[in-house]
Amino acid sequence: MNALLQVRDLVVRYGARTAVDGVSFDVAAGETVGLVGPSGCGKSTTAAAVLRLLRPDAGSVRFDGVELTTLPERELRALRPRFQPVFQDPYGALSPRRRVRDQIAEPLRVHGHWTRTEGPARVAELLGLVGLDPSHGDRLPHELSGGQCQRAGIARALATRPELLVLDEPTSALDPSLRAGVLNLLMDLQDTLGVGCLLISHDHAAVRHICDRVLTMREGKLAA
Repeated sequence: MNALLQVRDLVVRYGARTAVDGVSFDVAAGETVGLVGPSGCGKSTTAAAVLRLLRPDAGSVRFDGVELTTLPERELRALRPRFQPVFQDPYGALSPRRRVRDQIAEPLRVHGHWTRTEGPARVAELLGLVGLDPSHGDRLPHELSGGQCQRAGIARALATRPELLVLDEPTSALDPSLRAGVLNLLMDLQDTLGVGCLLISHDHAAVRHICDRVLTMREGKLAA
């Protein structure tokens, strides 16, 4: 399979501390790769560098052959619909004052994919895709359970039909009873949509269950 995401010799420093030290890996189109390790090992920093939420000190991050680390902001904005994040805190990732349907619609509006007839139908489709009822779109985030709110966040990430999701601990803030449902949803979406996933987690068992490959980080480096 061709690599959709290529990370080579990635280095991120915070002052004198090296948080990510020479990390290299690929994610192919339609593949789910797990990146696991204990807290503080650098996996979330790696995800932030992949998403260009921070600039690495050295190394390369290529998405579909395009170097992200040096890409001008205007070109980066045009590319962002193709790779989307899903964050750890489902409530923190959504505005508490806006209804769920409006937040799922926002990426469609921002990137010029909204029409008066097709937009609402696309929002309804996305809600169904993540296992939510259309009525959930009328609610505010605090009116949803943690699992429902994370599903809404995933629906929002899928709005622009991305080819890659970067999921940073997407189930760690959920009750154990809800984690399996979200992980099974991710498996179903991968099968249905063929979206590639980089899944960051400290839960080896869960990641092993749904990933094609699992990479382990320790102290900023990938374990052999």
